[in-house]
Amino acid sequence: MTSGAAPVPFVLGRGGGDPRRSAPHVARNAEPIAEILRAVLPERGLVLEIASGTGEHALHFARAFPGLTWQPSDPDPVALASIGAWREAAGAANLLAPVQLDAAAEDWPVAAADAILCINMVHISPWSATGGLISGAGRLLPSGAPLVLYGPYRRAGVATAPSNEAFDASLRSRNREWGLRELEAVEAEAKGHGLRFDRLWEMPANNLTLVFRHT
Repeated sequence: MTSGAAPVPFVLGRGGGDPRRSAPHVARNAEPIAEILRAVLPERGLVLEIASGTGEHALHFARAFPGLTWQPSDPDPVALASIGAWREAAGAANLLAPVQLDAAAEDWPVAAADAILCINMVHISPWSATGGLISGAGRLLPSGAPLVLYGPYRRAGVATAPSNEAFDASLRSRNREWGLRELEAVEAEAKGHGLRFDRLWEMPANNLTLVFRHT
């Protein structure tokens, strides 16, 4: 596993030699996330998704936003095969072939983007992946463009839900470099790369959507 890899929980294979994988949580959160994206994304341009996992989110959003071009990515070859297979089966014209991208790497195979989206990676990867993600957003995004993050976070002065506390303990038992991140630490990292915190949305199942914008 590369340093930017983010294994998707509860991934199921489809069997029969079909490389497409499925994550049950996508059916629950894809449309709530899309509702936020409708208020955040530009009408035209390229959206780079980091750690696309199974590829189901990318396909859902490509269908929901036909005016945008979607570039999925992942460091894991198995995930890349799944993303590619979902793309081929759906035939979505605005969904590009996935690229291998490790968020923690200094060089990315994408030179520019009009928005960057990352779902459920920050807590299931080392902090270096978050730092690399934010650094990459600082390089690729034009002024005013959004970096959108989705997942569970800790917040100063806000009690963490018991389910998130249990999830955090489970993550850390699997890998001591994983775990829920402090929102304030992410915000400070973003500020150091020219990204200002713009807005927070409370989401189902004790998750948050965070939006940062390039200054």
